[in-house]
Amino acid sequence: MKRENFKISGMSCVNCAARIEKGLREKGGVTSATVNFAISSLLVEYDEKVLTAADIEEGVKTLGYGVQSGSGSSNKEAEELRRERSWLIFSLAIAAIIMSTMLIHDNRAVGWLNLILATLIQFSAGLTFYRGSWYSLKSGSANMDVLVALGTSAAYFYSLAAFFAGWHGGVFFETSSMLIAFIRLGKYLEGGARGRASRALRELLDLQPPFGRLLTDKGEEEIPANLIKSGDLLLVRPGESFPVDGAIIEGTSDLDESIITGESMPVLKKCGDRVTGGAVNLSGLLQIRATAVGEETALARIVRMVQEAQSDKAPIQRFADMVSARFVPLVVLISVSTFFGWYLLSSNGALFAFKLAVAVMVIACPCAMGLATPTAIMAGSGVGLANGILVRRGSVLEHISRVNLVMLDKTGTITVGKPLLTDFEPISAMDGNRFLEELAAASAHSLHPLSVAACAAAADRGITVGAVSDYEEFKGRGVSCRYGTSQLIMGNRRLLEERGIDTLPSQQAAEKFADRGASTVWLASDGALAGVAAFSDQVKNDAKEAIRVLRQYGITCIMLTGDNNRVAAAVAKEVALDGYMAELLPEQKLEAVKGKQAEGFRVAMVGDGINDAPSLAAADVGIAIGSGTDVAKETGDIVLVRSSLMDVARAIKLGRKTLSKVKQNLFWALFYNCIGIPVAAGALYPAFAITLNPEYAGLAMALSSVSVVTNSLLLKRERL
Repeated sequence: MKRENFKISGMSCVNCAARIEKGLREKGGVTSATVNFAISSLLVEYDEKVLTAADIEEGVKTLGYGVQSGSGSSNKEAEELRRERSWLIFSLAIAAIIMSTMLIHDNRAVGWLNLILATLIQFSAGLTFYRGSWYSLKSGSANMDVLVALGTSAAYFYSLAAFFAGWHGGVFFETSSMLIAFIRLGKYLEGGARGRASRALRELLDLQPPFGRLLTDKGEEEIPANLIKSGDLLLVRPGESFPVDGAIIEGTSDLDESIITGESMPVLKKCGDRVTGGAVNLSGLLQIRATAVGEETALARIVRMVQEAQSDKAPIQRFADMVSARFVPLVVLISVSTFFGWYLLSSNGALFAFKLAVAVMVIACPCAMGLATPTAIMAGSGVGLANGILVRRGSVLEHISRVNLVMLDKTGTITVGKPLLTDFEPISAMDGNRFLEELAAASAHSLHPLSVAACAAAADRGITVGAVSDYEEFKGRGVSCRYGTSQLIMGNRRLLEERGIDTLPSQQAAEKFADRGASTVWLASDGALAGVAAFSDQVKNDAKEAIRVLRQYGITCIMLTGDNNRVAAAVAKEVALDGYMAELLPEQKLEAVKGKQAEGFRVAMVGDGINDAPSLAAADVGIAIGSGTDVAKETGDIVLVRSSLMDVARAIKLGRKTLSKVKQNLFWALFYNCIGIPVAAGALYPAFAITLNPEYAGLAMALSSVSVVTNSLLLKRERL
């Protein structure tokens, strides 16, 4: 199955989005189709053996919409906004001329002028509504275009008939003209607001430079970034961005990697280190070998994830989609009822009833409701991205807001994932530095993490280790070697006892270390015990604070680990967890997640390793640590780029803020229609003699959509 993004043009409301989804799902080979009306994007999952991207595009065009493969460029969006602005200026200019002659309608020459101008605007700027209505009705549905076309046509053709019949009081060409102008105004404002909402994605797309410096036998050659191939040799000067992912083969420099990590501090990179496309070279001249290009770069993958997250639908949007699908027919029914009600039950006449019916038709539009959820999710995912929280599916922001249990892996998640020598206790006859030197000597030829930590600790103290001979490794137990004149044995307690070495003198120290959750390594020199060392995987600096904040949010925190019970208990106590489960295999972690879900918990799983992938996938929300394995990051719904546990709390806060904004938007969209439709239908007329002219009803409808988008954009002010 292949997932691909398309850019859609020509949609007028959320019903258009629903029609495209329905039309594509009926095609053989399409597994899913999701349209985000807020950013005019389509995400399709389809079988490449059955369909091609061209078939998808043809299917969308058949429904009456424009389509472009890929994310679409900001230039295209700017061009569309400029087109909307041109139509707006044209519409307002003509409507203003007609409005200025309202008081002299009786003049036949003025009447002819208004008729010509109204006809011009009706079938030029207003033609898009007829086109949209035709495709919509042809497919058996109704969208906003249908309402606008009905409203403007009713006003225009009634005025046309009145003009030729000589009913001077029935000519109101200004109504249809102003309606079109105001709806065009709303479209323009809405387009600008939606453009601001999707700015985060466009900024991402612009981060990767369009050109790179290719090194060849002939020297430097500047070529487009899309022509760079894996394995090419590139030169990156100070101040330039990396056009692709690569590895440094010559040079040293400080890099600004904030686009990926979110951290503003420069990072020193040297020969052999990897670099990410879009990062900025701050100081030195670097030569790199391209390792990932085009769609395979880290930045391209992030862009793809953001696109898919913004195209995803949150569960709460189903409510809005259901209401919107039934809304247009209901509005037409209310409009017709308004006309006959006022015409038959009052003495205000047909023209009065007609204007109110038209006002009802144009004030009610499902746009605001359709924009309520996607714009909030889009803004929320943008805020997350700016804070190093990569949301892979938009619906996750709703799911994570309801999480009440967080289950965390230990190694690499709560802890650094790298053991350190934290303590050691030599027997009284041995000097501490000599003990550490011999420990490092026995560790010198081993790649075991504890051996690496021992060597690092000795180096930090300035201890130099000499040559080692007769090295022998006992798999899973330890090593032996000759160091100078000493014969060394290093490993677990059992190995030393098998060699007849008395471990009793260091037993008390070893138990003390173990009670703190440390791993112990024993050392013997020339057949006698030298002492014992303690190694611990240190808890991350922000882990305790993150757990405290999560518990403040009313969330239970439990650790799942494959480590032994004693270590797990020590870590759980240190960071004040609500509980832990130790000595778990990957499948047992999965069972633990499912068990808590069966008890009614909404579970978020946080992990970084391949062994965490099953539980990340099974949880209501999978949160992957950015420094973890690719498998974990591909499985997680959210990736914490900075690998900070505090970002778990921030992600939950972001989800809650986003869901709150969605609910606000839906409330105001529904409230607007509940108030606006009765007012347009004349509910205030009997008591206050207040009515709403159709053109102002159209303006109110447009501004309701803009208000929803603007409210969503307020999310960007939130501090996580």
